Amino acid sequence: MEQFLGFALPGIPYGCSYALMAVGLVLTYQATGVFNFAFGAQAYASAYLFAWLIQNQGLPIWMAFVLAVVLFAPGLGLLFDRLLFSRIPNTNNTAKIVTGISLAVGIPQLLPVIFGTGNVYNVPSVAFNPNIVYFRLPGTPVNGTFLSSVVFTAGILVALVVLMRLTPLGLQMRGAVESRRLVQLDGVNATRVVAVAWMASGLMAGLAGVLLAPVEAQLQSQDYITLMVAAIAGAAWAVLRSMPIAALVAVLVGVASLTLQGYLPTTSFLFSAVLPSLPFFVLVLALLFVPGLRSLEESKDPLASVDPPPPPVTATIRSMQFDRVIKVLWYGVLAAFVVSMLTWMPKNWESVFNAGLAFSTIFLSITLITGMGGQLSLCQATLAGVGAFTAAQLANHLGIAMPFGGLIGAGAAAVVAVVLAVASLRLRGLGLALLTLAAALLFDNAVFSQSSVSSGQGGLNIPAKWLGPINFDNATGHAYFVLAIAVLAVCTVAVLQIRRGSVGSFLSAMRGSEEGAAGIGINLTWQRILVFALSGVVAGLGGTLLSIQLTNVNPNQFNYELGLAFVVIVVTTGVTTVEGAIQGGISYMVIQQLLTYAPQRFQGLTFVLFAFGALTYAKHPEGILEFQKRRWTQRFERLVLRPAADDAHFGPKDAVALGAEGGLGGRR
Repeated sequence: MEQFLGFALPGIPYGCSYALMAVGLVLTYQATGVFNFAFGAQAYASAYLFAWLIQNQGLPIWMAFVLAVVLFAPGLGLLFDRLLFSRIPNTNNTAKIVTGISLAVGIPQLLPVIFGTGNVYNVPSVAFNPNIVYFRLPGTPVNGTFLSSVVFTAGILVALVVLMRLTPLGLQMRGAVESRRLVQLDGVNATRVVAVAWMASGLMAGLAGVLLAPVEAQLQSQDYITLMVAAIAGAAWAVLRSMPIAALVAVLVGVASLTLQGYLPTTSFLFSAVLPSLPFFVLVLALLFVPGLRSLEESKDPLASVDPPPPPVTATIRSMQFDRVIKVLWYGVLAAFVVSMLTWMPKNWESVFNAGLAFSTIFLSITLITGMGGQLSLCQATLAGVGAFTAAQLANHLGIAMPFGGLIGAGAAAVVAVVLAVASLRLRGLGLALLTLAAALLFDNAVFSQSSVSSGQGGLNIPAKWLGPINFDNATGHAYFVLAIAVLAVCTVAVLQIRRGSVGSFLSAMRGSEEGAAGIGINLTWQRILVFALSGVVAGLGGTLLSIQLTNVNPNQFNYELGLAFVVIVVTTGVTTVEGAIQGGISYMVIQQLLTYAPQRFQGLTFVLFAFGALTYAKHPEGILEFQKRRWTQRFERLVLRPAADDAHFGPKDAVALGAEGGLGGRR
């Protein structure tokens, strides 16, 4: 028993760390109706500012705490509300998710730009000294970290439960989540109530970040992401409603992790792969078996139907004359690009564009599943990795050339995608996003990290002899360019044909209303499995292309963070169009290359720029670039084409008629 307690009790502070995040997620959802994917990024930002003020500016701990937690954290939450989430209708759950993911991707990358790129070590504790043992429990010393985690978690939990359940403000917050417009009809200032809720949520995130910072020797955003996963698992089991249940599940996850770590052999597969994935298994079980999670996306707002439909894409509203001009220009640009890549393009920029073609292929899978299918998947980078690792293993063990192994890898990625589709048949929106995120994290920790799959963090090298009869790794890269643009062209044509065919029509109907689509006889289950499988094939092909271009495939190329970033990029450029995916892939690599010429602190701005673009998703769900194209197309047609058309139709009969009306000096 003493040995068990010796393993279990140290897990309590870790569980309390998870619980702080889990309670914060439930608070935000209960008070604002937003599942805040950026909660961990908020916590990291406050901890980063707290440490910077102490270590770089020499402020005392109490003053840094006031600035970073009491002022900055609520202010950041207020900015989120006023500038972003308050502009999103309560029923637009996809926009809420995309906005939260954009913030989660952009904030950690923005901090080094503002504060510098130096590492942060040994963040001091706010309350209890972590180096002092205050008392002992059976077999376990209770130091300042243990004590502060338990005390603050318990105090915060009690305070928040009282706030949400026993105060008028808590009742108003929950009412505003159901329908801000109805609450306003009752005389409540819903805008102020939700703003207060966001400030309270921000304060919670800042407090969690500063309390968790001393636990690790170095302050890193990845640690907060890991904590977020366990917190999401706790919040999911609580159906995003009960803060005590969320805290209890999160603490149990922490205790179970440390207990199993003590009993499992360190050389076993369970220790190296399954144990780190425990929070993900807990999350998946909640998503599959907790009934309340299936109804999270059901709108309770009786005024939801007043929200306007999204605007059409540019290609559907262009005039015939302008459409012909655009097609001629597009083919001209494509021809110039191909000729440039095969003749004068510098080697470094040729590599940039080659990688951009591979990423464009991966991004086409997001166009399929999200733009056409209406399913928000966060594991497309994982599916690309499945294709790449499969092709690389076939090349190294069976001698199958990578281009041919890529076809088998695409099939493997499709199988994984189908498994996810079947597992998520009853989930929508947020539930599907969480399940695909859990799948991505599971592959990162339990599959891609295994030496039998990836040969460790260094990855699998792809010898040139396995690249096929044509050396795709030659000095000029021309052969690879021909392969990449051919694969992209085939995938592009396939996606366009799917959109124009019956499958595209069925997916469009499902995206508009699944109930209505089922009512006219569309098999929702089959269509969902089909679009997942097709997106897996395209992602697997893109992943293989990328690995050929890099002559290596390793876990860092396809981790879950890139999966989140890929969604942000495609949403920015236009998730509903094929050209949006291609523009996203090329611009992603071009911006990265251009930033290499900037000072080091600005070289991480790539994701920040796309994150800012994705923040406009609520207002422009077609993508900010697609919105700009539509606006400039309308301006061009109004200023150039329409006056020309009016002149072309103005003849002698018009002059006579106008003169008869006195327009040319005539009389009536």
